[in-house]
Amino acid sequence: MHSLTTSDLIPADSTLQGLVGNTPVLRVSQPFTPPGRGFWAKLEGFNPGGIKDRPALYMVERARARGELQPGRPIIESTSGTLGLGLALAGMVHGHPVTLVTDPGLEPSMNRLLAAYGAIVDMVPEPHPTGGWQQARRDRVAELMAQHPGAWCPDQYNNPDNVAAYTPLALELASQIGHIDVLVCSVGTGGHSAGISRVLRQLYPQMRLVGVDTIGSTIFGQPARPRLMRGLGSSIYPRNVAYENFSEVHWVAPAESVWACRQLAASHYATGGWSVGAVALVAGWVARTALRNTRVVAIFPDGPQRYLETVYDDQYCAEHGLLGVTPAPEPEAIGRLDEKEVARWTRCTQVSDPLSPTAQAEGTGGGQK
Repeated sequence: MHSLTTSDLIPADSTLQGLVGNTPVLRVSQPFTPPGRGFWAKLEGFNPGGIKDRPALYMVERARARGELQPGRPIIESTSGTLGLGLALAGMVHGHPVTLVTDPGLEPSMNRLLAAYGAIVDMVPEPHPTGGWQQARRDRVAELMAQHPGAWCPDQYNNPDNVAAYTPLALELASQIGHIDVLVCSVGTGGHSAGISRVLRQLYPQMRLVGVDTIGSTIFGQPARPRLMRGLGSSIYPRNVAYENFSEVHWVAPAESVWACRQLAASHYATGGWSVGAVALVAGWVARTALRNTRVVAIFPDGPQRYLETVYDDQYCAEHGLLGVTPAPEPEAIGRLDEKEVARWTRCTQVSDPLSPTAQAEGTGGGQK
């Protein structure tokens, strides 16, 4: 008779890495769509820290395998929050100290949580004159890297491992949903929209990719402005963005995202932060207006916990004019990415890289040059 050993009693997925992935999907319908219509939401908030647990672990593992990150050496990176949680996890798993460069816009609760997970939080005091907080953080990372020989920076904005990390997520979706007609993704570093769409396009060649950005972001050629929404958008041009994969892009304003976040919470008990609200608003419109039986999937990058002081705080929302705003039933449409500066939910079906020679020659690509 076989006697049980301690190893027999340990589930295979009880490691820290085993907590990441295999997240659920949820069907979302009213009030975003009429009865009988809807979209599937991939709930990445069920990962310990959110969607960026996946690239954080993968980028660290690949860097270790290549010898770029030596045992015990520091990891230093800029983050607006979610990747920081993932890097804190990866540092804990693989035994690396982690320093995260943030800015005053990061929620106090997130600063405390990152510190609790063992990360050193380094806050920049003021934005870069043209590149905003994002460039200020990147400049500070460069300073810290110079001070710590042997340290490693993931450079999430330009690291191809950030894209490759999402292959398992794409395969999970294919298994959970089957055929997919439209994929709706928020865009920040460009990692998950590029990585998921690359794999799913091989399975479903006709699949459309819809990008969701925030007003004030330069990613798709709009001028850089101070941005309230975190987790999507950028004041620099990340090179991971797969511009050629997008069928269209939508820009969403903060008040519109707050409305969607709160509607999701009240109707589906599954919600999240700025990116989740913006993606839900757009995915609902796609599901309402597409041909019946079109299979629409939206990526929800995180849950609501870190936004209790912002999106779900009435005082904060009132101070920023975010309450009592109901989004229009349809986005405004523009013909070119730089046709005008957008201030509310707007879409464009002509997507190109603002840094391409053609765009530069035409004078598109607002914001940073």
